[in-house]
Amino acid sequence: MSCPRSYARTFAFFEIVAYGNYTVVIFKNNFLFNQGMDSSNSPSTKPLYRGTQIVWYLLGVVEVLLAFRFVLRIFGANPEAGFTSFIYGTTYIFAAPFLSVFSVSKVVAGSYFEWTTLLSMLVYWLVAFGIVKLFLIGKTVSTPEAAAKLDEEENK
Repeated sequence: MSCPRSYARTFAFFEIVAYGNYTVVIFKNNFLFNQGMDSSNSPSTKPLYRGTQIVWYLLGVVEVLLAFRFVLRIFGANPEAGFTSFIYGTTYIFAAPFLSVFSVSKVVAGSYFEWTTLLSMLVYWLVAFGIVKLFLIGKTVSTPEAAAKLDEEENK
């Protein structure tokens, strides 16, 4: 079945032909390059990619700060020191919801193993993972991609 051409333009090495919503570039050696709408050239792909980058970046910052908190607590860093005070003050807002979940284990004098910091790192990672998955639900998917994914799901 052939579709009527809605637009055609010939150049030296290729011809551009539009068929409805699709644009086909026909090279003189009969190589076809289809530029139909799929997830790689969808207008929603770049903002989704940026959104996921922002989520992972923010998670990375929070995780690094919480890792510093964990390491400083386990090594018994002086809480009066400037850097230690900064880390404890900055990370308190992230660790506060979890502070009463587990008790703090004392390793040696002045050194503590904070299970709550590890728990908060895990919970924030799970939240970021969930947000990224929600972003990807809105991703444009072409018919061949959708068919391949459905076949993959059926074969599991």
